[in-house]
Amino acid sequence: MNTPFQSNLVNWRPEPQHIAIIMDGNGRWASRRGLPVPAGHRAGVEAVRAALKTCKEKGIKALTLFAFSSENWGRPETEVRALMALLCHYLRREVEQLQRDNVRLRFIGRRDRLSSRLQRLMGRSEELTALNTGATLTLAVDYGGQWDVVEAAKIFAGEVASGRTTLDEITPERFERALSLGDLPAPDLCIRTGGDARISNFMLWQMAYTEFYFCDVLWPDFDAAAVTLAIEDFQSRERRFGLRGGDDAFVQSLDIAGNA
Repeated sequence: MNTPFQSNLVNWRPEPQHIAIIMDGNGRWASRRGLPVPAGHRAGVEAVRAALKTCKEKGIKALTLFAFSSENWGRPETEVRALMALLCHYLRREVEQLQRDNVRLRFIGRRDRLSSRLQRLMGRSEELTALNTGATLTLAVDYGGQWDVVEAAKIFAGEVASGRTTLDEITPERFERALSLGDLPAPDLCIRTGGDARISNFMLWQMAYTEFYFCDVLWPDFDAAAVTLAIEDFQSRERRFGLRGGDDAFVQSLDIAGNA
C-alpha cells in the first residue's frame, strides 16, 4: 500500500529529456597532436554533430551546449577570434541541415559584445528554425550563470519598482521562467568532458537537481558511443529530488505507521 509520501516521489525517467554539455578539452586535444588550438576547436564541431545526431536518435528533445563562456574573453585574442570565426562558419554551413532535421536553434547569453556579423547570423538562424518542433539545440555564447540570474533579478526589480509586481508575487517558478531557458525544462543530465569536475558558471539556477557526468575524454573524441555511455550512466541512477526512495527504511516505517 502506497503512503501519501510515496505517491509524491518523482518518477525516474529512463532517458533524459534535456542534456547540457560543457565541451572541454579542445586545446589539449590539439596540443597533444602538435596542432594549433583552433584546430582543436574545428575538430570539436564534429563532436557537436555526433552529440546532436545521437540525442535526436534517442528522442531527447533538448541539447544545450556551453560554446563560449563570459570568462572565455580572457583567452588569447587569436583563439577568441578563431572561435568566433568558427561559429560564423558553423552557422553558415549547418543551419540548413538543422532546418531539414526539424531542429530549432537558439542562443543564450549576451550579444552586445559580439560582432555585428555574428549577431546577424545568430538572429537569422533563430528565425529560420523558429517553428521546428523535432528538438531544440541551444548554444550558450558569451554566457554565464551568474549573469543569467542577475538579468532575471533586474526584470523583477523593474516590475516591483513600477508597481506591476509585488515581492510576494515573485516565486521560484516565476523567477525560473525569466531565465534564458525559461521555456525549457531544467537539464536532467549535464556532461563535462576533459577531466575537470566543476560546472564553471553554467546554468547555476537550472542545475539544482541535475545529474552530473564527468569524464576524461577530450571533447573532439566524445563520439556517439561516449554520448550513449553517459546516457546509460544516467539511466542507472535513482533521481530522488530531495525525497527518499520507495524501498528506504524511512518510507517503510511511514507505511507501517499508516497501517497500524
